[in-house]
Amino acid sequence: MSRKRLGDLLLEAGLITNEQLNQTLKNKLPDEKLGDALLREGFITEQQLIEVLEFQLGIPHINIYQYPIDQDVLQLIPKELAKRHYVMPIRKDKNKLFVAMADPMDYFAIEELRMATGCHIEPAIATKDELYRTITKYYDLQESMEEIMSDLSPKDSMDEAKVTDEDSPVVRLVNQIIANGLAQRASDIHFDPQETDVKVRYRVDGILRLERSLPKHMQNVIIARIKIMANLNITENRLPQDGRIKTTINFKPVDIRVATLPTIFGEKVVMRILDLSNVLNSVEKIGFTDENLEKFITMLNQPNGIILITGPTGSGKSSTLYAALNQLNSEDINIITVEDPVEYQIEGVNQIQVNEDIGLTFANGLRSILRQDPDIIMIGEIRDTETAQIAIRASLTGHLVLSTLHTNSAVAALTRLIDMGIEPYLISSSIIGIVAQRLVRRVCRDCREIVRPTEREKEIFANRGLEIETVAKGKGCPSCNMTGYRGRLAIQEVLPIDAEIRELIMNNTSTSYLQNFVREKGLKFLIDDGLLKVKEGLTTTEEILRVAVLE
Repeated sequence: MSRKRLGDLLLEAGLITNEQLNQTLKNKLPDEKLGDALLREGFITEQQLIEVLEFQLGIPHINIYQYPIDQDVLQLIPKELAKRHYVMPIRKDKNKLFVAMADPMDYFAIEELRMATGCHIEPAIATKDELYRTITKYYDLQESMEEIMSDLSPKDSMDEAKVTDEDSPVVRLVNQIIANGLAQRASDIHFDPQETDVKVRYRVDGILRLERSLPKHMQNVIIARIKIMANLNITENRLPQDGRIKTTINFKPVDIRVATLPTIFGEKVVMRILDLSNVLNSVEKIGFTDENLEKFITMLNQPNGIILITGPTGSGKSSTLYAALNQLNSEDINIITVEDPVEYQIEGVNQIQVNEDIGLTFANGLRSILRQDPDIIMIGEIRDTETAQIAIRASLTGHLVLSTLHTNSAVAALTRLIDMGIEPYLISSSIIGIVAQRLVRRVCRDCREIVRPTEREKEIFANRGLEIETVAKGKGCPSCNMTGYRGRLAIQEVLPIDAEIRELIMNNTSTSYLQNFVREKGLKFLIDDGLLKVKEGLTTTEEILRVAVLE
């Protein structure tokens, strides 16, 4: 049988179009495989790629995540080899060694494995993502855990060498926990001291889940190690501290914010992983509907005024702000930001970090910025009246100001400013638009299935004037850790402030009246934008109701 090319197979299976194939071939890096390039462009998922390869090559596909791996076979393949070729030994049967591989066509890798083990190699296909997570879990974490267990006795005191020496088990264990977090796309890693143990939890797609429990006697050295990495004071364990770690893990630059908090069982540490590859998206990729995107870009093109992005912590406000700055960033414009802390560094933008200890507050930073001839100013957050007043003054003197505010809806941002003591006439003349935003989990592309909506769902949709025939749900598969969701997308309400709304603000109108007014004008609230995205099969009604209020 003559072998078909991967591109033709994917075309036949209807997974990609001719344009997508040509675009990928044009953008492909010199040594990149077509499959990897299509994944990078987001045209196919790993699961789809594997199913086509399985069919083409007749090599079985294996869900390695649920597979019980025989610990004895790990000794046969060295870690370095497993990581280099993305292979994971699974089991051995007489002289046959069964291995899961990302690329079973890689004859060099198979030959190298045969030489290293002396066994006949039987390959199976698994996704690169699953292999990465499994190799990290079995080779790295397991190894460090065993070493640290034998190395640390419960009566062990704080030994300086153990937390600073790069080769010590504690140092390796902490690195592995971070690497494992990255492999699972975690945004935060929590170290929670309990009475008898220390829990390590990962927040993935906005939801926390327990990864493992460590013995209580490891608590102090692990926390000491993290503090050394973040340049914090090791001896201070009664006050909260904040720090940053810049490191490279598995050849990827990683920026981590670290915060410690004294609890009754010891210090709790939360590490926020700032993934630089994800953040500097273009405005188009954030998840705006076409109508909302048009409104947002119109706001950004205004010469002066304030644009506010609102929502609770963890609703992706910073990402939207950075995407907006990215959109506006050019050599003929002076952009200055005041942030606390500076999360992501953008080339060509002057970023100032707030430092309360020496008196560099948002308000002081802003005052000095105004003398630096800026065109666009970004303020990390409007926290107090003083900052709000200076921001308004800056916008009225011909600057475009971008900032965030913690409120639940776009209209509530207006009343929040009035509560801060800002005069309504200043608000109405300075604010040009408000975006309220939330993040919801995306239905996993690999295990999504189309199902009938429940009666309750139909009722919710009917109340918002929408009809729904089918909805998408994730069954749960290895690539989404059996949750049915993978990745996130934003839902927004975008409120441009026009002459009528300005007049209402001037007249000090109540929030409920404003809310009804913008609804009658046809503003799509968070819930409407969310339900439209459920209708498109991107997310589920449960997710929307988790973050948006049914009015």
